[in-house]
Amino acid sequence: MKSIAALQNLVTPWSDGLEPSDAELNAIEFELPLILAEVNLLDAEITVLDRRPSEVDARRIRRAANRVLTARRDLTNQAVAAASMAGDAA
Repeated sequence: MKSIAALQNLVTPWSDGLEPSDAELNAIEFELPLILAEVNLLDAEITVLDRRPSEVDARRIRRAANRVLTARRDLTNQAVAAASMAGDAA
């Protein structure tokens, strides 16, 4: 039986670039409210996969969906404001 350990570098070469850059971390931090809202919506939807949603479940899903829409709106407004400020500086 051959060991794959000798071929490890051919399969998955190690790179120092595996850590996220500061720009990527800033983008994640910027989108974190939307990410958390989407996780809450997904959690609400998962809870009713195997049963018929009750009125409380439906309300929870509706509120979570509204939070996602609010987070998307806020992110879009922030991005537009940042772009217009960058455009004014030029």
